[in-house]
Amino acid sequence: MPASGATAKGAFSTVPSKEDPYTYQVGFGNRFASEALPGVLPNAQNNPQKVKYDLYTEGITGSSFVAPRNENLSTYIYRIRPSVAHQGFTRLPDNPDIESCFLPLNPKVHISPTQLAWRPFDIPENSQKVDFVDGIKTIAGNGDPSLREGLAIHIYLANTSMDKKAFVNSDGDMLILPQQGRLDIQTEFGKLMVRPGELVVIQRGIKFKVLLPDGPSRGYIQEIFGSHYQLPELGPLGGHGLANPRDFEHPVASFDIDQSPWSIIYKVAGQFHSCSQEHTPFDVVAWHGNYVPYKYCMEKFVFVGSISKDHIDPSIFCVLTAKSKATGVPLADFLIFSERWDVGDHTFRPPYYHRNSSSEFMGHIYGVYDGRSDDFQPGGASFETGFCPHGVSYDVFKAASEAPLGPMKVHESTLVFMFESSMMLSITDYAINRSGKLHCEFLSERIRENA
Repeated sequence: MPASGATAKGAFSTVPSKEDPYTYQVGFGNRFASEALPGVLPNAQNNPQKVKYDLYTEGITGSSFVAPRNENLSTYIYRIRPSVAHQGFTRLPDNPDIESCFLPLNPKVHISPTQLAWRPFDIPENSQKVDFVDGIKTIAGNGDPSLREGLAIHIYLANTSMDKKAFVNSDGDMLILPQQGRLDIQTEFGKLMVRPGELVVIQRGIKFKVLLPDGPSRGYIQEIFGSHYQLPELGPLGGHGLANPRDFEHPVASFDIDQSPWSIIYKVAGQFHSCSQEHTPFDVVAWHGNYVPYKYCMEKFVFVGSISKDHIDPSIFCVLTAKSKATGVPLADFLIFSERWDVGDHTFRPPYYHRNSSSEFMGHIYGVYDGRSDDFQPGGASFETGFCPHGVSYDVFKAASEAPLGPMKVHESTLVFMFESSMMLSITDYAINRSGKLHCEFLSERIRENA
């Protein structure tokens, strides 16, 4: 693969642009190989006695050693200094806005039987420097990372780039969705530029830092503790549709030479620890494997739906899924709702009123989305616990019940997402009491008034 900064013209890598200057390898679940200097990757083995340029071999495993081949995740990296060359760990003070234990015995989380909604969360003023890690605030979750089962939903509110500081989440994989401002993410495997409308997944145990090329940034994070994201099965769709594997983009090797002090922040079982070292963590010259961060442009999603009548279950909007320990029951599904045609005839086109076994958390990236709270705006959120009755607003219900039906575009220039989980979620004290954004304009009140 080409070195960092090179223009890739092959069928298996992308071409840089003004908005995204980086090159990517394409495909989901592939085993990739990349080197920033030619001839570094060893031939026919992983750990030679001596690596070219006196580099160090370092292995990263993202699964059990004996996991089935299709679930076995690992990568070999070849770096200037090994990660073990550090000066020890120091426990950092707890961030009161971050939670990891979502069991009801934790007095800092709450159970909500009803719908909740939040107006857009405020980005800190520039007088207070807050980077990506410091700006993470937990909204909801389930389980505990020490149990290797569960998830957390966060927002991030940042106004400054990380400098000589990297982050490692030892608890779970992070699916990050910028809503305002691009994220320039440097990882051990290379660099990714992620804009609103794209997602990025950074797996458990991988070091990264976040720069803010457009200034203050806001977005959403889903963290899964005991699983990894996969593409959903397509069933009767066959071999293509929804999120196609070739549209997922992985970085190419890129390294820095930097022997100055760095701080690596580790999140372990919800606790934060600082690890000091005298060299950059981004000194990987080459790597190969399938445990690699990736991004995906959600505008490339291939929507499917009814071309006759009735509303199909939301599984047709699933971009990524993550297994739970129960067979056939997802820990988390990531779904999107965006511009598409609606053509069903003699039918109620919006989602019918429903009570699902799943918990639903929705966020708004851009555009206008009818049917939720009047204050469901980009940067805001809504939540329904399992079996809580919910559906569209009365205005949307009335219009959909009476309007003449013809082919029409819905959700034009709009992108909304849902984190759906089979688990019951608890809500954090920050989300309920300290965010200042929780509001009580519940749809049920307006529907009751007009019923």
